[in-house]
Amino acid sequence: MLSSRPYLARGLYEWLLDNEHTPYVVVDAEQAGVVVPRQFVQNGQIVLNVGPTAVRDLHIENDAITFSARFGGQPMQVVVPMPALIAIYARENGVGMVFGHEPVIPQAAGGSGEGEANERPELTAVDSESHDSEGSDETREETGSKSKAKPKGRPSLRVIK
Repeated sequence: MLSSRPYLARGLYEWLLDNEHTPYVVVDAEQAGVVVPRQFVQNGQIVLNVGPTAVRDLHIENDAITFSARFGGQPMQVVVPMPALIAIYARENGVGMVFGHEPVIPQAAGGSGEGEANERPELTAVDSESHDSEGSDETREETGSKSKAKPKGRPSLRVIK
């Protein structure tokens, strides 16, 4: 599976522009392939204004963010590989998203192949009565087994933290 980071970055970038905010990105300048002005790197990171008035030829691709900009009057081609993108946010109010470390997805990493393709997550319906007593043996047994019992009443999804 492809990384969700470039898709979220593109969406957030457009959303910030639609709301007339200035998009900034936080970059891990220590990662391989990052091309940024080193004189502005602090604590291994750099914050870049990627608004339309600050950069030219901005491309947010699946593998990297690239654009041209001027730093201290000097033109530069900036390259930010997607794994180096830490956050994208609005300068005006700080609203945006911080990206965590993405887990390695077994299918993308070429897993062992032993039954991985056949085992898929599934949603099952639970009746609200058995879920009211969270942690009961009956609930654990239903959750642990893959029985296809018909639910009573209306099915619902519940977020469990």
